[in-house]
Amino acid sequence: MKPSLEDTLLSAIRNIPDYPRSGVMFRDITTLLGNARAFRRAIDELVHPFAGSKIDKIAGIEARGFILGGAIAHQLSAGFVPIRKKGKLPHETVSIAYSLEYGLDEMEMHKDAVQPGEKVILVDDLIATGGTAEGAAKLLRQMGAEIVAACFIIDLPELGGRAKLEALDVPVHTLIAFEGH
Repeated sequence: MKPSLEDTLLSAIRNIPDYPRSGVMFRDITTLLGNARAFRRAIDELVHPFAGSKIDKIAGIEARGFILGGAIAHQLSAGFVPIRKKGKLPHETVSIAYSLEYGLDEMEMHKDAVQPGEKVILVDDLIATGGTAEGAAKLLRQMGAEIVAACFIIDLPELGGRAKLEALDVPVHTLIAFEGH
C-alpha cells in the first residue's frame, strides 16, 4: 500500500528545534529534497491542481522556491521567474519592500520577466507570517501578472500567512500543515 501524502512528507521533513532562535521549530525541507520519492511526490501534488491549465510562468521565491519552482515549471511546461533579495539580479529590475518579523527587506525581479496578463503561480517551500509571499504577490501584480495560485509544501496556519494571501484574492495550495511555528 502506498503511504499517504502526509506520512511521506512527515517522514521526509526534518524538524530542528530552537532554530533560528529559541522557541522556533524549523521545518527543514532539504531532507525532503534529498529523498527522490518524497521530492517527486511533493512536486506531483503541487502540480496536480494545475495540470492541463495554461500557466505561463512559475515565480519562485529565493531560495527553496527556486528548487521547487524549477521542477514545477518543467512539469507544467511553463517559464520560470526568480524573485530574489535586492541586488542579486543582473539586469533591470523592479522591487518592492516587504515586512519581516523585525523590520523591512526588499525583493526584486527582472522588469521583463512577466508580461501583463500572464498566468503565474507563486512558489515557496513554506508559508508562515506571509510577509515575503505577500510582497512577491504584490510585485507580480504590479507587473500585470494574473496570479493563479500560491503553492507551498508547508503551511504554519497559526502565523496567518495563508489569510494574508487569501485577503489579496490569491488562492493558496499547501500540502501539509504544522501547528505552532
